[in-house]
Amino acid sequence: MPSPVESRFLSEVQSSERRLPFAGRRTRIVATIGPACDDTSVLAAMGRAGMDVARVSFSHGSTEESLERIERIRSAVPGIGVLADLPGPKVRATPFGPDGADLVDGRTLVLVPAASAPMSSAACIGVTLDDGLASLSTGELVVIGDGGIALRVRDPGSDEVRVEVITGGHVQGRPGITLPNHALNVATPTVEDLRRIEALSAAEVEAIAVSFVRSADDIEAVRRAIGPNPCMLVAKIETEEAVENIDSIVQVADVVMVARGDLGVRLPLEDVPSLQKKIIRAGIRFARPVVTATQMLESMIHARVPTRAEVSDVANSVLDGTSAVMLSGETAIGRHPVGVIEAMARIVTRAERDFDYLHWGANLGVQEVSGDRASALRVTAAITGAGWRAALEEDAAAIIACSSTGATVRSISRFRPSMPIVAVVKSAYRARQLQMSWGVTRVLVHPSEDSYVQTYAAIDLLLAEHLVRDGDVVVVLAGSRDTPTPITDTVRIVRVADRH
Repeated sequence: MPSPVESRFLSEVQSSERRLPFAGRRTRIVATIGPACDDTSVLAAMGRAGMDVARVSFSHGSTEESLERIERIRSAVPGIGVLADLPGPKVRATPFGPDGADLVDGRTLVLVPAASAPMSSAACIGVTLDDGLASLSTGELVVIGDGGIALRVRDPGSDEVRVEVITGGHVQGRPGITLPNHALNVATPTVEDLRRIEALSAAEVEAIAVSFVRSADDIEAVRRAIGPNPCMLVAKIETEEAVENIDSIVQVADVVMVARGDLGVRLPLEDVPSLQKKIIRAGIRFARPVVTATQMLESMIHARVPTRAEVSDVANSVLDGTSAVMLSGETAIGRHPVGVIEAMARIVTRAERDFDYLHWGANLGVQEVSGDRASALRVTAAITGAGWRAALEEDAAAIIACSSTGATVRSISRFRPSMPIVAVVKSAYRARQLQMSWGVTRVLVHPSEDSYVQTYAAIDLLLAEHLVRDGDVVVVLAGSRDTPTPITDTVRIVRVADRH
């Protein structure tokens, strides 16, 4: 039976309605799709509850099954963005049975190559890294999942490694396994990743997450595999090397993810909050959306309301400036996939009321821009900075960004303005990619329309939603119509005339 406080929380969540992002929530919600929410009616309800981006992990099930899942998502939630998450070189256990297994403190078990144990149990765990097991030494630690279960090597060997359970717990599915760094001789992307990339390019997913990134070269390798496909690449920051190389990685990626699970296993756990802030700031400086992930509302896999600590964690990620928050097991295997999104939306919306919109842009410092001094991105960065300042000085009711690739929208979004950002785009694919960008509402126009027609299409929407009125000022960011490459080089201040 929920407490009176929990009853009020549930009542308010269940009665809330999803509003336009600029009328309410501005931080995006990424939800992982799995067995708990595969049904199209559940997916549709998740969309209504506030899911902006659907994450599909390719670590579970075949590529064909994952592609079918993507089609169900698109059918159930039109206009949603899809994030396909590549497994990368992550080491995993072979599947545990339907009920999982309990690893008990002090007990011993063996680790063997996956081929020797297609199914894992409490006595024997198959590991998807054949050669690495043979290099383990007595006394070294092997960690399962997000660090809650620890095993110590007692009897190393080439065919099997006997370990003692130091910290036990329940395991299910195909949990990740963290081995000492010397046991890992793997590269990103893997051969399997490259096969999946080909299929994902054909499926025209909006974004692909690259796991275990260590340097900018890993992102560039995936970029080469994709070819001319405009799919966005998400760099998952979850290794010590990635933290050390954060600026160079952010420059070549399109989106950054604070992957706190493996980050907290591979680096001291107490460093994670500081690293989260560092990674978010790095991403925003380069105008990259940043997704904060792992254990945000973990208790809601089973519970109907989150813990107070989880609510504080989510709120603080919003105050840190994250573009999006991500749900993993909470929606993939949890009991309340729709309810957890409603709870997340409620927490985020409340936290945004305390966000320091006025000083965020001023405190951001010098904008970082990829490319040389002749790059169009540098001009776009300068113009969007001027547009943000003009919006503040003129007390603008909205900022309208006309963009062909979405770069202009992401550039102005980094300033976290208090007024609505309306993105006017000509491509439905590009519009779906903007689902990961903070505070953006999308308007799709015909490809032949020029920036003037685009501007008034956005103003019409703002008027219809009563977000601007006759006499208000809006700031418009647009590009010249005669430049050979897409470039935003114009700021206009437009006074709204009620056309309704």
